[in-house]
Amino acid sequence: MAFEELKESISEAEASAKSYLDSSREFYKLKAFKLLMKGITGFAQAAFLSVALILALLFLSLGAAFWLGGQFEDTALGFLIVGGFYILLGILVFVFRRTLVKPLMARFSELYFEEI
Repeated sequence: MAFEELKESISEAEASAKSYLDSSREFYKLKAFKLLMKGITGFAQAAFLSVALILALLFLSLGAAFWLGGQFEDTALGFLIVGGFYILLGILVFVFRRTLVKPLMARFSELYFEEI
């Protein structure tokens, strides 16, 4: 009699463990899918915004260069001024790169460690 009860308890424990493992596997598959989709959609949004901003910046830079060239009656000078502005901007970003990294790291840490 005790042997039958023990056998039944072991069968129930085995069924519970199998159910737990199946549930855990499904949970982690859903979690992986969520993280994958979040990454793909984030990358797609970033790529689209980057292309749009680069095109806008390109056309604004061309417009500014031609306008400055018209003001100084020398188109090459307009392009040199706009190019110099971008070089100055690049130098400023290089100098302050460490202060720019901290907010980015904090934001990405929030996204990475976000609860489901």
